[in-house]
Amino acid sequence: MRAGQAWSVRMLCSLGYALGSSSIAHAGGVQQAEVQLEATTVDGSAAAAVATGEAANQGYVPRTQLGSRPLLRPGELLETVPGLIVTQHSGDGKANQYFLRGFNLDHGTDLSTTVAGMPVNMRTHAHGQGYTDLNFVIPELVSGIAYKKGTYFGEEADFSAAGAVRIDYVDRLPQGIAQFELGEYNYRRGLLANSNTVGPGTLLYGFEWLGENGPWAVPEGVHKLNGVLRYTVPLGGGERVSVTGMAYKNAWNSTDQVPLRAINEGLISRFGAIDPTDSGASSRYSLSADWLRPLSDGQFKANAYVIKSRLQLFSNFTYALNNPEQGDQFEQFENRVTTGINLSRTWLGQLAGHESETEIGSQTRYDRLDPISLTNTQARQPYALVRSDTVNETSTALYLRNSTQWLPWLRTVAGIRADQFWYNVGSNNPLNAGSGSDHIISPKMSVVLSPTTRTDVFVNWGRGYHSNDVRGATTTVDPVSGSPVQRVSVLVPATGYEIGVRTKELAPSLQLSASLWRLDIGSELVFSGDTGTTEPSRPSRRTGVELAAYYTPMPELILDADAAFSRARFRNSDPVGDYIPEAIQTTASAGVSWTRDRWMLGARLRYFGPRPLIEDNSVRSASSFLVNLKVGYKLQKNVRVFVEVLNALNKKVNDIDYYYASMLKGETSLVDANGVATGISDHHIHPAEPRTVRAGIVWNF
Repeated sequence: MRAGQAWSVRMLCSLGYALGSSSIAHAGGVQQAEVQLEATTVDGSAAAAVATGEAANQGYVPRTQLGSRPLLRPGELLETVPGLIVTQHSGDGKANQYFLRGFNLDHGTDLSTTVAGMPVNMRTHAHGQGYTDLNFVIPELVSGIAYKKGTYFGEEADFSAAGAVRIDYVDRLPQGIAQFELGEYNYRRGLLANSNTVGPGTLLYGFEWLGENGPWAVPEGVHKLNGVLRYTVPLGGGERVSVTGMAYKNAWNSTDQVPLRAINEGLISRFGAIDPTDSGASSRYSLSADWLRPLSDGQFKANAYVIKSRLQLFSNFTYALNNPEQGDQFEQFENRVTTGINLSRTWLGQLAGHESETEIGSQTRYDRLDPISLTNTQARQPYALVRSDTVNETSTALYLRNSTQWLPWLRTVAGIRADQFWYNVGSNNPLNAGSGSDHIISPKMSVVLSPTTRTDVFVNWGRGYHSNDVRGATTTVDPVSGSPVQRVSVLVPATGYEIGVRTKELAPSLQLSASLWRLDIGSELVFSGDTGTTEPSRPSRRTGVELAAYYTPMPELILDADAAFSRARFRNSDPVGDYIPEAIQTTASAGVSWTRDRWMLGARLRYFGPRPLIEDNSVRSASSFLVNLKVGYKLQKNVRVFVEVLNALNKKVNDIDYYYASMLKGETSLVDANGVATGISDHHIHPAEPRTVRAGIVWNF
């Protein structure tokens, strides 16, 4: 098939994917387009075609590849994205820590994530900007994961400078699922899910319960309840409406990162805690609606949602540095409502006589926090309010995207988006209250060259951004000391450049990709939820190389591998050094998925390289290497059992490693010229869990 013909199929499949890749039982041309695509694309799916057309670092992971992946936590689904590392530095009910493209993304600041069309990243968050908690995701209901990296995509908005991940849920299940799991450290999990025809549509339901203690000296006591209801109604001609409700509630005890000296001196065990009263509780309730209407020349899509969430965290990272008597524990609390609506219209047609696809879209979101607060506590009992605020934050955006096939071997994708933010902050200190607005224009451009039918070369450029906590834009005085602070810019621009190639020249069943990229982020200040004030930062530049391979030598066997190398530096000179602390430098992973007759095998290997912990690179983290395994066997037609072995080699490595000053009770601290305790600088680690075995049984009904 020539490149132009393949592009025509891609346009039709864009419509097919919107109709739902989980089912192709639609009438007319859409079904036919999906069938044709199976003979012309890498994965044989419309979803894969839509997710791989603009850059070498796009991809789509279908449902069939997810079932064999061993998972310690739901958030590790994101490790299907090549080069992305998912860890944890606290209790398992808290959002994960993410690393990608030279970033310690903290809890998601530059990685945009959506689930079932709803944003997961939380703006102006009590703990961290862009906080991305995926503990409400039920892996067995995920239909696929689409990912893209970089600032080149007009439809991607806030938090997407490093990348964007979209997790979709199925509309129906081929069979019901009744699943029960047991594991070490009092791990228990139950799942019940199915879909049934109800009236004119299909009702999908899924209910999950999970409890565990982990290997920690202070048992986590995780108690998670989770549920999903989705009702999908076909309206004829490919048009459909779906409504999805989700409910999630969790509570846990936390073992936060601990100073290495406490372990080395025998004060605590490797899995011990300094403050045994650290803990958390979280809830999330949402309702969303999606409407898709195919048109003779394209399609119209609409999505609306409302999310009610609540978070309470008790943390203690410096122990007794700031308050030797009562300790440094603090509570972060927020009560949030998020609403939004997304609209898009796509036209398939001609531009100057060439096949073209044009999309215009709008995205509007509103967050209200009442309240969002930071309080000093001792054993979870408050004794001093640091700050309390109410926040209203609204954003709206328009974007335009056009893809045109100029020649059989030449295609361009051009786009532009305009974002406008408004905010209002009410504070317990009137000096830190205020309102304002900010805006940013983000042009995008990609050129796709196809020298052969099996090779694409991508040249990408684009501007993106992430938002800062808007409290930083109105704060004028430190809430503790009362000293003046510099205000934060709300929108921080990021400019990305990339050249990449994806090919199947060596073999039809082997896909290889490689890319060279650069990302510049402007000078910024950041708001720290842990202190309630702003912290300085500097302009930065990240460059990197990414390699990936995907090989299916036979239908029942999938092999994949990837490696990423990044260089992250501050762009302005400073005597403290130019290295960006915690910036990931090297990652690699490989996996195998094999199914045959009654057997299933999944194995994942992950290397997380060392990284600088301070600006002069004189202190570095250790590397880690983990192997996870999953084996399944079908006892009967509808009954199978499986065993997961996580950290199979029982490696004594760390999930996270920080370097900063802290003080334990009874320690003697150094003091600065003003007589303020400076603490003891040390590695602070959160160990990876030791070898853990879990087993489960699944009945499909």
